[in-house]
Amino acid sequence: MKSVSNLSTHAQPLIIAGPCSAETEEQVLATAHQLKDAGVSIFRAGIWKPRTRPGSFEGVGTPGLAWLQRVQRETGLRVATEVANTIHVQQCLQHGIDVLWIGARTTANPFAVQEIADALKGVDIPVLVKNPVNPDVQLWLGAIERLEKAGISQTGAIHRGISPLGKSVYRNNPEWNMPMTLKELRPDLMLINDPSHIAGNRELLAGIAETALALHMDGLMIETHIQPEVAWSDAAQQISPQALAELLAKLSGRPLDADTKSAADLSDMRHSIDYIDEQLIDLLSYRMQVAAEIGQYKMQHGLPVFQEERWTELLEKHASLASSKNLNEEFITQLFDRIHQESVRRQHGVLPLIPAGYSLQATTTAPEALPAAQCQTRAIF
Repeated sequence: MKSVSNLSTHAQPLIIAGPCSAETEEQVLATAHQLKDAGVSIFRAGIWKPRTRPGSFEGVGTPGLAWLQRVQRETGLRVATEVANTIHVQQCLQHGIDVLWIGARTTANPFAVQEIADALKGVDIPVLVKNPVNPDVQLWLGAIERLEKAGISQTGAIHRGISPLGKSVYRNNPEWNMPMTLKELRPDLMLINDPSHIAGNRELLAGIAETALALHMDGLMIETHIQPEVAWSDAAQQISPQALAELLAKLSGRPLDADTKSAADLSDMRHSIDYIDEQLIDLLSYRMQVAAEIGQYKMQHGLPVFQEERWTELLEKHASLASSKNLNEEFITQLFDRIHQESVRRQHGVLPLIPAGYSLQATTTAPEALPAAQCQTRAIF
């Protein structure tokens, strides 16, 4: 039995839905009333919104808790919101909020999690913990354990992806191995997926949600707004209650057999390849910039252009690293040969081009036996 399985008033999966932010009482109530018959068990809304930079909408604060109370009374839905400190916890308990969750930024701070755990001692309320922004399963598990040591028996986890280092098709990369590792460590925990924060784009929601259910996660948290296009925060990733109903109908009507899981996994792996390729291109671009700066520096300071020891060192280093990473040494040598040649080609305004038919990897000739142009091509490495 999952530790918070009693949260759902419907058959699994557990569906948590509602706006990213509670903006007005009318917006909250209108959204909730449209969600009450859509298979949703818990209505979510952000009251306090941690934003990356000041000046953005940071939530309505305490007044929004009264709006959630009206949702409880008028729709019968349980309500949930995010807490990040002792004051948030106290105010939520005073207003009878049913479920709390801890956000990714807070999870990454053990001091903040401990403060929340201490504020909850003696109150056994369901608390869900989002994974930290970095791929640290132990940090995620540690936050859950702090709550459990404080006496919280109804704990659960929310998978919301991790912050990408560069460009990505996702707002937060899913890193599916992270929740699966947590599931192996704690199979008793309810594990919910947050496709909204992974996608950052409503067009990607369905594929992420499908993958999560195919991986046997216990539920979904999907940001839903009565008018998503004009939402005060995260408009691009929210969907309307009607769109949510259509999405849930589609998911429930599709059997989660092995073929479905394989197709979902394949789609995710292809997105991962796209992301990795983008990172490779960014790194190559940066490498070319650095190579250009080295070439300029050597030309300006009259430094010797030929460095046989440096070239030999690079070849040995790359071959050794390739072997340790289970990569073919010849492939890596050829790859860097092409990278070096492209570096030189882009240096035509600084250094001579590589003569036709010349290969960097193949040259081990002593410097005095090489044409001057060939020696100069090594200046930027």
